[in-house]
Amino acid sequence: MKGSSFFPILESLKTHSASDWRKDLIAGITVAVMLVPQGMAYAMLAGMPPIYGLYAGLVPLILYAILGTSRQLSIGPVAVSALLVLAGVSQIAEPLTEQYITLVILAGLLIGLAQTTLGLFRLGFLVNFISHPVIIGFTSAAAIIIAVSQLKDLLGFSIPRFSHSYETVQYAMQHLAETNWISVVLCLSSILVMMILRKISRAIPGALLVVIVGTLLVYFIGEERLGINLVGKVPEGLPAFQLAAINWSNIQRLIPTVLTVTLIGIVESIGIAKIIQAKHGDYEIRPNQELLAIGISKIGGAFFQAIPSSASFTRSAVNNEAGAKSGLASIFTALIIGLTLLFLTPLFYFLPKAVLAAIILLSVKSLFEWEEAKHLWHAHRKDFYMMLTTFIVTLAFGIEEGVLAGVLLSIIMILLKSSKPHVAVLGKLPNTKIYRNIERYKSAQEVDNTLILRFDDQLYYANASYFQDVIKELINEKYKTINLFILDARSINNIDSTGMHAIEQMHDFLSARKIKFYIAGMKGPVKDQLKIAGMEAKLGDNCLFLNVDSALAE
Repeated sequence: MKGSSFFPILESLKTHSASDWRKDLIAGITVAVMLVPQGMAYAMLAGMPPIYGLYAGLVPLILYAILGTSRQLSIGPVAVSALLVLAGVSQIAEPLTEQYITLVILAGLLIGLAQTTLGLFRLGFLVNFISHPVIIGFTSAAAIIIAVSQLKDLLGFSIPRFSHSYETVQYAMQHLAETNWISVVLCLSSILVMMILRKISRAIPGALLVVIVGTLLVYFIGEERLGINLVGKVPEGLPAFQLAAINWSNIQRLIPTVLTVTLIGIVESIGIAKIIQAKHGDYEIRPNQELLAIGISKIGGAFFQAIPSSASFTRSAVNNEAGAKSGLASIFTALIIGLTLLFLTPLFYFLPKAVLAAIILLSVKSLFEWEEAKHLWHAHRKDFYMMLTTFIVTLAFGIEEGVLAGVLLSIIMILLKSSKPHVAVLGKLPNTKIYRNIERYKSAQEVDNTLILRFDDQLYYANASYFQDVIKELINEKYKTINLFILDARSINNIDSTGMHAIEQMHDFLSARKIKFYIAGMKGPVKDQLKIAGMEAKLGDNCLFLNVDSALAE
């Protein structure tokens, strides 16, 4: 194996010019400016002290930069992963406690191991069972849950932890009299400032500016006079290497969380990587290598006390817009985060939590996809209902339940579509040798005393009965007088043993009615399956034809 296959950064550096180095440096600095406030905010969202969000901006970024196939993807703390971690681990331990911190680090290690294993065994295709509408429904519900979780910092008073978001809202409404209006004004004004700056230019580090202004405001006016919640003391220095506390009992309790974050993290990371790669086209995204990269980055992060990381669409977009040409941009980002940990953490003492809440609230706005929901309603009604179901289940029952419901819905929809695939009766287009669906092409003319049927799926155990039922129903009700049945098998890519049995039964059914049975357009590999199973001899030497026209000419 070439070194560049396992270390894709080597491939990108082969043609790296001085200009590319400069662009990577600028992009790295730009993303670091975003990552510092976001990392602290998302760590708090995950129920962790803010410093652990900065730790996630070190080792994971370096490892992914070396191993990842995307040259612009930016990983680190993200809102959805933070919420998933909070939802799962908080059921075992109280957030911010020593036990909770230990469990979150262990969860990060296990998620990394799971993703690495999937990559090694090339099982990345498994995430395809989570459909796009399900992801939209889940992330939209997650956006609401995340927003509700920030009410305590927005309103400036303590809110107990509840199992469901509506309970949090209910408690907040009942205690509105305790609202700290300075906290509300600070949070809302921070959101407004960031939105205005974003409109002016996305290159302006709005999050960093509101953090600086908010911190200076508290420092000069005084925390006692303002009476708002602050981040407080943040440890300084780089994280030490530390083995995760592995306990089998804890592992068992973390499995649901690990599976959930693993799946969502893969979908997010590979999806974002492909979107950005499509804008460049000068390199390829290799999904299994991506799994290895994001998995190993989490494992490495867990050894240096990082919360689980994932791909950030916002930071990746900024990294791309800033001109990043390789993973070096992420390495530069990590170096700046390291300098921040070494020299700047004492300054975060006066940082208002209301400002971090503002950063989170603005970031989750992009998770709520109104336009996509409207599109699904008009274009794909079944997908819309699948999205809506996932959305409702996630809001009503919880994050993990929502993900599970989404996965099950996706699999059920696959099975439903495959169990009753599209079937078309074909007719001949005038003055051609082309045969098309008579319902779609009104000019298509059916052949006398002949039924030509196209089956648009593999023929296997899930749809074999449907295959037989459709043919029997057509012959018994509409095509009673035919003497020839032609199966157009161009769309059949595979036949299992149940499918073979179905073809044999149809042969017997048609023979009993003195109807010839021909198969047209069957692909070579499927023909080989028939031959190996002995079906070719059963059907007869002259039953397989290159196309429908040659079958009719027989």
